[in-house]
Parts: sequence; structure tokens; C-alpha cells
Amino acid sequence: MGNRLSKIYTRTGDDGSTGLGDGSRTGKDALRVEAFGTVDEANSAIGVLLAVELPGDVRQLLTRIQHQLFDLGGELCIPGHAAIIDADIDALEQQLDHYNQDLPPLKDFILPAGGEAAARCHLARTIVRRAERVTVALSRVESVRGQAVRYLNRLSDLLFVLARVLARSAGHGEVIWEHARRHG
Repeated sequence: MGNRLSKIYTRTGDDGSTGLGDGSRTGKDALRVEAFGTVDEANSAIGVLLAVELPGDVRQLLTRIQHQLFDLGGELCIPGHAAIIDADIDALEQQLDHYNQDLPPLKDFILPAGGEAAARCHLARTIVRRAERVTVALSRVESVRGQAVRYLNRLSDLLFVLARVLARSAGHGEVIWEHARRHG
């Protein structure tokens, strides 16, 4: 196991820098820090989702994803490190297919609602999308493995499908965007 934190504050970041996993230091506003920080935020949002009642299979899946997001954060924190593999992305795609197979096709946009679990899932999805955007931005200026971006892309898709499943299983149903509504 790596270093254990015995002292939480070190004062080394008081100058606006932070340490990367390889021992180097960079600005706290660097794209790399934004990328792994947003992955951490997405992981926390999934933790908030896990704090409500969920079907057991969804809970197990989300817990496994939390571990993978922690791995991905490490990959982004250590330049040149590889943690997410193609099999991880394949597994997300299999879960996407599994959960999507019984859902009716979407004919309209849905709002990020549908009960507490579904809404929390939508929030996690939007944070994962932001993590993906930041990771793509990082990949334009530094080396980032394609698996990192693909994993985030599939995960946001999976969270969208899970939000639909959770809205339906809770009895709330999906909230359809009313594009033809009148303002008055």
C-alpha cells in the first residue's frame, strides 16, 4: 500500500501548487488537476447516489464504478500511468446494453428528474460529462490515454440509462421536456 496520511495538512499547497502522484508539483489550477479533481467530484456524486435506496444490482455496479473512478483519478494524477483498460470500457458497454434493453426508445428529451435516486444519478452524469470535457482539454496539451476519455464517455451514457431505470423503478417515471409549452 502507498503512503498513509498521518497529518492531513502539510502547508505545501499554500503557494497554489499541489503534488502529482509522480512527486512533481504543478499549479492547483492546472488542467491535469482539474481533470482528476472533477473525476473525484463525480465519484463523490455517485457516493451521494449510493446514500439512497437503490436496487441491489445497481448498488453493486455503482460501487464497482467508484473503485474504477478512483483508479482513473490515479491515472490522471500520475502522468504516464495506466489504470483503466479496454475491458473496463467493454464492461460498461455490457451494462449499458443490459439496462437499456427493457427501456422504451426515447422520442423526446427528458428532464433530470424522476425521483430522488434518478435526480442524483442525473447529477452524477453531468459531473462525469464535465470530467470528460476537462480530460479531453487536457489531452490536447498533455498525454492522456484514450481509455480515460472513452471510459468517461461510456460512464455518462450508463448513468443516463440508470437514471431512466431508477425513475421508472421508483414509480415516478421520466419527466418529458415540454418543448411546445406556452409561457404565460
